[in-house]
Amino acid sequence: MPDKLIRLISTFFYTGYFPVGSGTFASFIAMLLALSLSSHLIAYVAVGTIFTILGFVYSGRMEFLEGKKDPGCVVIDEVAGIFLTFFLLPLKYPVIITAFFLFRAMDMFKLYPANKFEQLGGGLGIMMDDVFAGFYANIVMQIAIRLAHIN
Repeated sequence: MPDKLIRLISTFFYTGYFPVGSGTFASFIAMLLALSLSSHLIAYVAVGTIFTILGFVYSGRMEFLEGKKDPGCVVIDEVAGIFLTFFLLPLKYPVIITAFFLFRAMDMFKLYPANKFEQLGGGLGIMMDDVFAGFYANIVMQIAIRLAHIN
């Protein structure tokens, strides 16, 4: 696989090179993509799955290219997490805003067992903490939406 393609994919079309808050910037762009696909469930699941698989495959290779563990420019993990976060959530501004910031918080705080995966290194270590952050954020949002009776 050519290095340029590995960089393109693992940095989510180079958003990982954004000079400040590249993870947050990539999460925002991924959120826009996820929201644009949300009314097409099959496309949403397909695109989210493709980015997640590509992340597992190429983030570890990018780690090798960069010569350091979990390089900051690798943001494909945030894309996978965002797609999990917004899965089957209603498209209401309070939900969207809360879910976005909840995902970012879950990603930063790395609740158990997400914090354990990061120690693994490679694509598995890079991806799993964000997969868990997205899963946690979605579960919290699903519960909150039901408690608040938001449709």
